[in-house]
Amino acid sequence: MKGLILSGGKGTRLRPLTVTGAKQLVPVANKPVIFYAIEDLVEAGISEIGIVIGDTGDQVRAAIGDGSAFGARVTYIPQDAPRGLAHGVMISRDFLGDDRFVLFLGDNFIRDGIVPLVEEFRTGSANCQILLYRVSNPEAFGVADLRGNRVVKVVEKPKIPPSDLALIGIYMFDHHVFDAIREIRPSARGELEITDTIQVLIDQGFDVVPKVIAGWWIDTGKHADMLEANRLILETQEPAMLGRVDEGSQIYGRVVVQRGAEIRNSVIRGPAIIGEDTRIIDSYVGPFSSIYHHCLVQGSEIEHSIILEHSQIVDVPHRIEESLIGRYVEISRSPIKPRAYKLWLGDFTKVGIL
Repeated sequence: MKGLILSGGKGTRLRPLTVTGAKQLVPVANKPVIFYAIEDLVEAGISEIGIVIGDTGDQVRAAIGDGSAFGARVTYIPQDAPRGLAHGVMISRDFLGDDRFVLFLGDNFIRDGIVPLVEEFRTGSANCQILLYRVSNPEAFGVADLRGNRVVKVVEKPKIPPSDLALIGIYMFDHHVFDAIREIRPSARGELEITDTIQVLIDQGFDVVPKVIAGWWIDTGKHADMLEANRLILETQEPAMLGRVDEGSQIYGRVVVQRGAEIRNSVIRGPAIIGEDTRIIDSYVGPFSSIYHHCLVQGSEIEHSIILEHSQIVDVPHRIEESLIGRYVEISRSPIKPRAYKLWLGDFTKVGIL
């Protein structure tokens, strides 16, 4: 089997954070989102991986390289514009050949991985396998209508959903999917929809198998989703002290201090992760916080937040929480003091706190 990861989207729901960067490279627990997808595929025994890239393709190439760091061989497939998931599959025809494959959206998380699901599809006779998850707002997703263990209909973002079973961003197909894509036309939003493709397979009598997953799944396309994914991943990490922590600092719970990081006269309360060459000085970092590499936090408090690389937060008088702060951001103290802050800042932003 092969793997196909789609990373060509523009990440409009995460703007302004994604104006200058790929949404799949935003870190969760100090690891780019797309790395988790690659690791899930490799864990399932899939080492031939194609990655569909768009405007941010150079950034994705630079971060992943040839895939050898993951135990994979990566082929990059340029897409001229976001034209739908099915279009991403069709332009990957030469890479995929007639092999069965996993289609994985590069900004999806699934707690328990995909190993048993891939093995069942690899050894079974199904033409397509879709992963489903029960959600409270099915009208925001592609939704499946089941009769027993048989899929009878899939529909994209229905006003009146036939069920609460959302299609998550992980699918498995055999070569019949290419003929099905040729049968569909662009949707109202101008895209070739993967739900329409799956419906063609159903209508033509192919075996489309549903798998309702347990545990948790998150599509990290929005600000709140990124913070929730960060929380869930941090809760699973093992503590590690690879940087320097002085005697005046206190570390509680599941905390990772990565190489080159320095903690001085500060309190770190886990679960939390402090990135490489980041300095935490006279500060408090609370639970569910990820601070990426080469950052400075001084005289400040942070909790339940994601701070990207090369950012500085200095002498902020009130706690920053539930915030997603981009690259090269500078937040410093100004003379006037409000009582609370909630920040969602794009890359290279500079903010003076009043």
